[in-house]
Amino acid sequence: QVQLVESGGGLVQPGGSLRLSCAASGNIFSFNTMGWYRQAPGKERDLVATMTTFGSTNYVDSVKGRFTISRDNAKNTVYLQMNNLKPDDTAVYYCNIRMILGAERYEYWGQGTQVTVSS
Repeated sequence: QVQLVESGGGLVQPGGSLRLSCAASGNIFSFNTMGWYRQAPGKERDLVATMTTFGSTNYVDSVKGRFTISRDNAKNTVYLQMNNLKPDDTAVYYCNIRMILGAERYEYWGQGTQVTVSS
């Protein structure tokens, strides 16, 4: 079992910045993909950014150039630096970890942290 604890959400004005953190604990495999997804009211949960243990990243087009994902493998922690925030970024942000062992696939989610961008 794996636990994910997120922090760093809040209310920010358009153009502002926030940094999200997610610490994973439990039975974590050496190779994994950690990332962030978000869900706005009435919408599906969508990818924001992911990063593998070896540093390969993937971003949704709408955040490229504004958000940066990073991680500290020693601490099993992933970060999301969000700059130039827009009202459309308002959502609950969820941390995610995916691991594969042979034919078995494991996926866990955090509890979510609210990000609100409003003047």
